[in-house]
Amino acid sequence: MYKETNKRSLMKGISWRVVATTTTIAIVYFFFDRLDLAIAAGMVETLLKVGLYWAHERVWFKVNWGRKKIEPFNLWFTGLPLSGKTTIADKVYSELLKLDIPIERLDSKDIRDLVPNIGFSREDRNRHMKRIGHLIKTLQKNSIATVASFVSPYMESRKAIREMVKNTIVVYVKADVESCKERDYKGAYAKALSGEYQNFSGVNDVYEEPQHAEIVIETQETSVDEAVEKIVKYIKKNYVK
Repeated sequence: MYKETNKRSLMKGISWRVVATTTTIAIVYFFFDRLDLAIAAGMVETLLKVGLYWAHERVWFKVNWGRKKIEPFNLWFTGLPLSGKTTIADKVYSELLKLDIPIERLDSKDIRDLVPNIGFSREDRNRHMKRIGHLIKTLQKNSIATVASFVSPYMESRKAIREMVKNTIVVYVKADVESCKERDYKGAYAKALSGEYQNFSGVNDVYEEPQHAEIVIETQETSVDEAVEKIVKYIKKNYVK
């Protein structure tokens, strides 16, 4: 969110007056054929109108009529580990930045790096989601939208996010386990299958599919760019008009 500062308003006034004053000098000189009179008229007009322009700008800055507030939204990407959530969310975030709206990016890995030893049990995950919900709610109070990507495998945790955070748009990045395994360059699925990783969604823990997602991305049928286009179009239609 940007604020029009006094300095910016003043510089806008000066730049415009350079053009306007030059025009005034030319007109006075054309009619009276006196350069001294033309310059004097131009200088007086400049001093008066720069001040008037600045005052006019500041008055309109305080008037809310005709302004439309962009309501902060929360794009919530959910899906199996390595379903493509982060890749799509990163590109969506980059595209939304171009719209010049206040927005932040939240990803499960980054948050877990900041808050280690959270745990992966159902209770731990649900508790963690409430922390994330509180963070997003705080950002929204400052008119900041969010693009968040979390496995969030349980219905109750996603429900908690909806209840805590306004304008939540659930994006279900749908991919089967086999497709996710193909993307698993770190071997996380192999470690889960061997028992090294416990509570791993889709292997030794459940992933409860969203029943009421606003957007569903079928990764086997939709490219990353197509998914990004679909999501950004939804945001432009419903929140950034």
